[in-house]
Amino acid sequence: MIKRYSPAEMSAVWSEENKFRIWLEVEIAAMESQAELGRVPLEAVQEVKAKAKFDVDRIEEIERTVKHDVIAFLTNVSENVGPAARFVHLGMTSSDVLDTASAIQLKQAGEIILKDITDLQKMIGELSVKYKDTPMIGRTHGIHAEPVTFGLKLAIWFDELGRDVSRLKSANEEISVAKISGAVGTYSHISPEVEKYVAAKFGLKPSIASTQVIQRDRHAQFMTTLAVIAGTLEKMALEVRHLQRTEVLEAEEPFTRGQKGSSAMPHKRNPVNAERICGMARLVRSYAMSALENQALWHERDISHSSVERVIFPDATLGLDFMLKESQKIFKSFVVYPEKMQKNLDITHGLFFSEDVLLKLIGKGLSREQAYALVQRNAMHCWETGEDFLTALANDHEVAEKLTRQELEEVFDLSALLRNVNYVYKTLGLKE
Repeated sequence: MIKRYSPAEMSAVWSEENKFRIWLEVEIAAMESQAELGRVPLEAVQEVKAKAKFDVDRIEEIERTVKHDVIAFLTNVSENVGPAARFVHLGMTSSDVLDTASAIQLKQAGEIILKDITDLQKMIGELSVKYKDTPMIGRTHGIHAEPVTFGLKLAIWFDELGRDVSRLKSANEEISVAKISGAVGTYSHISPEVEKYVAAKFGLKPSIASTQVIQRDRHAQFMTTLAVIAGTLEKMALEVRHLQRTEVLEAEEPFTRGQKGSSAMPHKRNPVNAERICGMARLVRSYAMSALENQALWHERDISHSSVERVIFPDATLGLDFMLKESQKIFKSFVVYPEKMQKNLDITHGLFFSEDVLLKLIGKGLSREQAYALVQRNAMHCWETGEDFLTALANDHEVAEKLTRQELEEVFDLSALLRNVNYVYKTLGLKE
């Protein structure tokens, strides 16, 4: 059976050695089924199993002449097997081997990515619990809004990664199909039983309804799923970059001993891993677009998709695997500054309580428009002068007519703003 590679070996999945090994195992599996059906002598299967081998360099040498990769491969196998090789590829077309093998490689790659993303989600979940009660300012449009907790920010990522896991499982299932149905998918020279046998042998499902190729909506779903996952990682990395800005500096990716940030400025600590992730996401998204364009082929098949897939399948899975590893590096040793989070909370001297004051005034009988005007007037004054928001409100006679100083002080309660954070954690199943 096909070797199971560790997450560190994504490149091995797309090696020429692995590809041709899978091709050979698919051909042998088809022969085994043909033998059970009485179309191929059992002795021929045994001989092929004993003698079949390939040489990548020799295949490439043959291909330079024949200009056909599968024929080059079969020719090289025949050179090693001898007369029994005439039973190899019996009733099959090239895409029977190519598409089935690609499904196996994509399945291998998908399993590696699934482990990567599951590991990352666990890491984010643990950090989320650790910082559940660490308050920080929430920002909309990049501007201070109302407080959140750093743990809640991470919990939202944890939840999204969970959806990514579900999407990837579905995409892995969708792509895991074998196609052994001949030149135009009619099983005219090979039994559907062969397709079922080969599919079962490699943990796939039979494609059943195909042209000469597996229909590319399956591949499009797989590739768009990779793009969505890349988008999640980019979203997280972009937040790291914002949090690491000198003016913010609430958290930063690890800066290792001996690392240099700039050839010119020795003081620099740049979010290079996070930036790298953001850049790679652009590539993975572009590959998804190529996969979508591969859905439309002429009649029962052309090969406009083939050259594209030779690039996008390995590049997208290698790229996403790299992005996941880089993300794990960041969050394994993530540096968090709760004191700076508190300092940034205090920058606006309590302005983030503006909605609480607004609602309190409405509760005292003012219209929303009247209450908004009172609160905004004092908030703008504090923006411009830096005065404490509570003090400004208490000194406003129109506000004072509705709210006592004690009532205002009761409104300025950070814990009240964050009282329902535990609800989110309970719903997500995040526990200490």
